[in-house]
Amino acid sequence: MNMTEFQNNCYKIVTDPNLSPKQKSHLLALAAENNLPYVDLDSETQQALNERVICDMYEGNAPYKPRYVLPDYAKFLKQGSQWLELEPAKTFDDAINMLTIAYHHVPSVTSMPVYLGCLDQILLPYIGNLNEDELYDRLKHFWIMLDRNLPDAFMHANIGPTDNILCRILLRIDKELKQVAPNLTFIYDEKVTSEELLSLAIDNICYTAKPHIANNKIIAKDFDEKGYGVVSCYNSLPIAGGGSTLARINLKEVALRSKNIDDFLQNTLPYYCQLQLNLIKARSEFLYEKSNFFSNSFLIKEGLIDADRFAPMFGIYAMAEAVNILQEKSNIAGRYGQDEKANELALTISKQLAEFVDNHAVKHAWKGKAMLHAQSGISSDRGTTPGLRIPYGQEPDPVSHIMAVFKHHHYYSSGISDILTIDETIKNNQSALLQICKAAFQIGFREFTANISGNDLVRVTGYMVRLSDMAKYKQEGSRINTTFLGSEAADDADGNSYLCRTPRVISHEQIMGNR
Repeated sequence: MNMTEFQNNCYKIVTDPNLSPKQKSHLLALAAENNLPYVDLDSETQQALNERVICDMYEGNAPYKPRYVLPDYAKFLKQGSQWLELEPAKTFDDAINMLTIAYHHVPSVTSMPVYLGCLDQILLPYIGNLNEDELYDRLKHFWIMLDRNLPDAFMHANIGPTDNILCRILLRIDKELKQVAPNLTFIYDEKVTSEELLSLAIDNICYTAKPHIANNKIIAKDFDEKGYGVVSCYNSLPIAGGGSTLARINLKEVALRSKNIDDFLQNTLPYYCQLQLNLIKARSEFLYEKSNFFSNSFLIKEGLIDADRFAPMFGIYAMAEAVNILQEKSNIAGRYGQDEKANELALTISKQLAEFVDNHAVKHAWKGKAMLHAQSGISSDRGTTPGLRIPYGQEPDPVSHIMAVFKHHHYYSSGISDILTIDETIKNNQSALLQICKAAFQIGFREFTANISGNDLVRVTGYMVRLSDMAKYKQEGSRINTTFLGSEAADDADGNSYLCRTPRVISHEQIMGNR
């Protein structure tokens, strides 16, 4: 971009009638980032990036902060912060105040924190003599503050897996307020979580599409004793670390460049996997060796994050389109999500991707490797389906849906998700949704998410939006930064808009429960 283009872009931002001054300031900063020289790439990787066969998720030309940062907030509350001039927390009010301050200093790709901590667990030691009403008042004010001061739907809080007063209060508050932010994950563990608490989470889903539910039994196996957090759009990453960068392969484009299934598996997919790895290494090298983040951040100096606990994320999307294109090139009729052989091809692709990631070392990476991730789409995607999801409008009944995709889940250690869109009559039969969730976890689902038709609050790719906000966005703008992304994602003329999801009535739940 030359100076005239850059200035014109900046001028459009400052004169946009639907942006607040704070939103304009953020977009101006992004414009400056994107006017920097790009990190050094070889010509083949650069071409693949230019053609968007591989994608850098528009993180910026010269990354100066990790994409996702997951501080050890329990340690922060216990030790205080010299840089922030904060003493260790002694009371619940101390803890809430300290977290409020810390969140403003935790960077991410969005410029706002994507991880707020496993809130019930880190706040439980500070309850003291406060009763339920006193805790409710404090946490409700805290929840409102988060939405109003950090209005970004990628911001993510975790709760669970234990049944405790704070977990129940936060579920109650989130259901009452129906806010876009923060996004919420309930960590479920079959050995720890009570059936009653899981039922409360399911009830919340029926009215707010939150929480997303994570299967601790499966996810925890990919992490160590420090644990993990679920952030942004279902990304599982190490606590006291995070995701350094995220690149993704458009499998549809790889399939289009392939002669047939064998050519895809033996030649084009390995080729573009290597180019994506080149991109990841180049961006990681700049972040670690030139940006000075890991030498200057107070988060590093005070032990709240560790440079060795950040993993680059090796993302993929458009599995559905890739499989369907390859089937057609091989004169095979079956479609992804509907046909057993098509689903087997997808599983073969996932296995090959996992083997590639596992067999290639990365210098700047937790455990020396990237983490495979089923990327859940961005608002500008057109003609593609997020991650490994079944295309919108083609979803089978929920049981068949789960059976079509569950075998992929163990390959995607940094996150994979699907969104079951359920008819609103489920509100009168919530036990069916609970049974579906538990059965999905038993057969291998890492994460469970549902949208309920008829609700204002819905999930787009992985974050939350309100349909009512989107309806007036183009005329009035929105105080919530991510409303624009939801509006853009809904305008897909190719029929891949999340608004095309087909609500399903849960059937055969007894069959699912017996598996």
